[in-house]
Parts: sequence; structure tokens; C-alpha cells
Amino acid sequence: MKLSDFQVLSFDCYGTLIDWESGIYGALAPLRARLGRSGAVPGAGLSRGTGELSRQDMLQAFARLESRQQEKTPGMLYSDLLAEVHGQLAVEWDVARLPEEDATFGRSIANWPPFPDTVAALQYLKQHFRLIILSNVDRASFQATNARLGVAFDAVYTAQDIGSYKPDPQSFRYLLERLREQGVAREKLLHVAQSLFHDHVPANALGLASAWIDRQHGRDGGGATAPVAGDVRYDFRFTGLGELAEAHRAGG
Repeated sequence: MKLSDFQVLSFDCYGTLIDWESGIYGALAPLRARLGRSGAVPGAGLSRGTGELSRQDMLQAFARLESRQQEKTPGMLYSDLLAEVHGQLAVEWDVARLPEEDATFGRSIANWPPFPDTVAALQYLKQHFRLIILSNVDRASFQATNARLGVAFDAVYTAQDIGSYKPDPQSFRYLLERLREQGVAREKLLHVAQSLFHDHVPANALGLASAWIDRQHGRDGGGATAPVAGDVRYDFRFTGLGELAEAHRAGG
């Protein structure tokens, strides 16, 4: 199997193209500041037993609450879902829940930065593939992100369009149906994603080839991505999107 065997690349966005962990952690700054001023000693999700939440603790708590809320309310707009998760974090960490702070966090997606290799890699790949976004986000939030990515995507499919959040396989069935309408066989699609939980498990269950962008290589813990149990199959592994582009340039 070679990268040049494919005609279409579908991308997860947040965590794969966008550095969502830095974006999330930065957007948690007001809540983190209030946590420090309160003198609270959080009782959940501590990795080091120090009585203080590390960056990793906070991201893992976010991942746990986000995936639970997505399963509970698959029709909720992602910006609203982020706001709800932010409020749940405040409650869990024993500080006051502030609705205006929740809403600001929900709108913070527009400020989340791309990874350093994203834009150049997308611009290269755009010359050789059709590029599609399949994302757990809403249309307005992705529109703000798209301006940071430097390319025009051939299609954008969001959780708002589909009515479900990955890892629900309905997201991938929706993608496959749209491609079938366009005359694209599933064998010509490669799904490109960082999250084993959100993307590779459901994609592979439907027989899709996938490329793992292992942004967390060499790092312990799952960060803002929920963990998976057992082995997960993928067809390619790269530590960044730039590596994928270089592999294609070198012959696949």
C-alpha cells in the first residue's frame, strides 16, 4: 500500500491539523487562575498525588467529560458542548461555575493554533489529493479555523451536519455516502487523524484505510484524547503531517 494509491484524504481537524491541546489549555487560563486563587485541592483526576492539577491532568479531565457529553447530547453544537464541559470542569474542581466564562471557552476554537507543519503540508497535499474535513465541530467554529489552514477544502463535514460525534460510526457512514454520490470508491479514501479513539477505531471498523498522525509520540498519557483499550490498526504512522507529505513526495 502506498500513499499514491489514494485519491481523497479525509482529515480529523482538532488534534491532527490544529494543536487543540495548546488551544484548550490556553483557553482554560481564567479557570486555572481562579483555581489557584481559591486554594482548592481538587479531588479528581490527579496523576501525581501532589494536590495540584498538572496540564496533563486538566487535559485528561477534559477528554473524559467531553466524550461523555458528546455521547449524551450528539445533537448539541460543539461550541455549546465546550461551554458545558468547561462548566463541568469548574464544578469538578470545586470553583464557581461562571456562565460567561463557559461561553468564552466555547468560542475559543477560533484561537486554537495549527501545528507548525500543518499549512505547508496541506498546501502540498492539495496538489495531489482531494481534501475533506470530517470533524467533531460546528460549521461556524470550523469556518473560523479554516482561515488558519491555508487551503480550500473540497468538502467539510461536521458533527452539526451529521448529527453525531465521532467515534459514532455514523460520522464515517455519512462520509462514505457523500463520496459514493461523487463516484469515489472507499478504496480510494485514506483517513488521516491523530485520535485512535475518535477516528481510527470507527474508521477501521468500516474497512477504511487510515494514517495515524502520532502527535503525542513518546509522551505518556492520553492528553485531551480519550484512551482506547487494546490494539488499534492503522495503515501508516507519521509523527506529523509534514512527514506524511514528505513520504508522498518520496514515492509513498
